[in-house]
Amino acid sequence: MDNLLKDMGKRIFDRRKQLNMTQETLAELAHVTPQTISTAELGQKAMRPETILKVCDALNISTEYLLRGVITETDSSLLMEKISTLTPKQYRHFEDILDSFIAAIQEEA
Repeated sequence: MDNLLKDMGKRIFDRRKQLNMTQETLAELAHVTPQTISTAELGQKAMRPETILKVCDALNISTEYLLRGVITETDSSLLMEKISTLTPKQYRHFEDILDSFIAAIQEEA
């Protein structure tokens, strides 16, 4: 259980940082205390189901991603929605960045 909580905490932390949010901002958006966010990120205490739902909503992630690290079709759709707003030039830059990223992580494996 400890690893599950720590993995969940890391996913919360990483997504919060990706969105440039403080713990206080996330807590406010999720209608929980900053202490709840802090203990969750550190993997010190399990969150109640309703808290998990609120945090996922505030971070715009699926519960499946938070709990298991699995990217769902919904998560993929959100990414595609963002990509569809890019101009052709931005899209080419994004594609170059993505190709470089994939090459880099394949070298690590």
